[in-house]
Amino acid sequence: MAKCSGITQAHAACKGIPIDGSQWCYVHHPDHADQRRRHGSKGGKRGGRGRPQVELTGIKTQLQDLVDGVLDGSLLRSDAAVCSQILNVYLRAVSGELQVREQLELTARLEALEEAAGRQKTPPGGRKWGA
Repeated sequence: MAKCSGITQAHAACKGIPIDGSQWCYVHHPDHADQRRRHGSKGGKRGGRGRPQVELTGIKTQLQDLVDGVLDGSLLRSDAAVCSQILNVYLRAVSGELQVREQLELTARLEALEEAAGRQKTPPGGRKWGA
């Protein structure tokens, strides 16, 4: 099977499968550079972490509906109070989930940094930091 002629950022041969009629895979094909740049510019702008912004917007809308219902008399205050308590529990659960995800991401990043630091070789003379 053919392999891509591109070189990765780690200066290794790319293991990707070339696009039909080309010597490069999608990642290395020069004709797709603008398309890759457009796709890359969208990364991290809205998604990830469970899309908390969308969930919070929905909860804010529900809370506003509860307020409106109490004020116009179509909803009993006791019912609105119970609903708002339930929504508060939901918000706390979303917040806890975000904290767990952030903790896991930070742990993974720290482990990667520690691994990279461990791979660095000590220069001759035994001084690692040059002091």
